[in-house]
Amino acid sequence: MNAAIVLSGGFGTRIKSDIPKQYVRAGGRMIVTSALGSLMRSDCVDAVYIVAELEWRESILSDVREAGLEADKIRGFAEPGRVRQESILNGMQSIVNGLRDSGMEIGDDDTVLIHDAARPMLSTRMIEECYAALPGHDGVMPVLPMKDTVYMSDDGKSVTDLLERSRVFAGQTPELFYFKPYYEAVKRLMPDKILIINGASEPAVMAGMDIAMIPGDEGNFKITTDADMDRLRKLMEGRG
Repeated sequence: MNAAIVLSGGFGTRIKSDIPKQYVRAGGRMIVTSALGSLMRSDCVDAVYIVAELEWRESILSDVREAGLEADKIRGFAEPGRVRQESILNGMQSIVNGLRDSGMEIGDDDTVLIHDAARPMLSTRMIEECYAALPGHDGVMPVLPMKDTVYMSDDGKSVTDLLERSRVFAGQTPELFYFKPYYEAVKRLMPDKILIINGASEPAVMAGMDIAMIPGDEGNFKITTDADMDRLRKLMEGRG
């Protein structure tokens, strides 16, 4: 089974909104619904699990149906964790529990794809490229090369060192992993180390897993600031 986890918990602090940014509407639908769209339509993904607070779950399902997406592909929800990586673990545990309730177990070829609700412009092409790159590796991560010169600073006030730009990349979601080794890698971080993890691929790299990099997509940007929200709304307006 190829399962996907969409992270829709949390409340961004850099967006001027009374509700979490993933539930703000752009182009007539919630941002999380746009993020779900390509996953729901992709033949690569068998089931979708969403990490979201209880109060938003019915709204998500309703918006998904209004968008004409196959709501039955959403197999379950999970509670947000203390941090992003714990939310991922909660999502994976929800997948494991769902299979066990059906009398099944995670297989060696089963995968988990992790995507942020705050990246609503994910394309089906990017999803397909992640799965196409997985054989022979333990995981796949889309990346973008650094365009600007990158500096190090020990105190945040003055330059300490210059990084070699050709060796520095910006990671994107979705990130794809074989389920079993990744699940074990994440569980080993409990209860405290998981709190300092930043990216989904970090536990995999720490565990010695082989994570392939593929070209990312400039259009698959994350909604972090009001400027990002304005950019999204303009793109949605352009689509009609």
